[in-house]
Amino acid sequence: MRRFTFIILIAVLCGGLGCKQSGNILGKAPRGETRTVLAIREGLTPRLVTIQGKMITKCPTAGCWFDLKDKTGAIRVDTKTSGFVVTKIPLQAEVTVSGKLVFLGDEPVLEATGVRF
Repeated sequence: MRRFTFIILIAVLCGGLGCKQSGNILGKAPRGETRTVLAIREGLTPRLVTIQGKMITKCPTAGCWFDLKDKTGAIRVDTKTSGFVVTKIPLQAEVTVSGKLVFLGDEPVLEATGVRF
C-alpha cells in the first residue's frame, strides 16, 4: 500500500511539474537550452544547438530538409544524415530541433539529430 501511495505521489508531482514532454520524436530527443536563429547567425551558440520554431517549408519530395522560422529569423535544417524524414510533419507545425551547425559558405545550416513536433 505504501508503495502504491508513493507511485501516485510521483505521478501527481510529475504531472504538475511538467516532467512528461509531449509530442512525437524523430531521431534523438532534442534537449538542451533552446537558442535563437539570430544567436546562431551571430556566432553566439555552441556547435551543438537546439532551436524551436515553425516549419515554414520542406523538401516536397523526400522530406530531407526543412526551413525553421522563429521570432528572429529562419534557418535550413538538413535531415539527410539523421536517418529520418519530415514528410508527415505538417507545414506551420511547432518543432524543436537539435543538431550540429555547419556552414555552406556564410550560411548556417543545422544538421538535425532529432526533432520533436
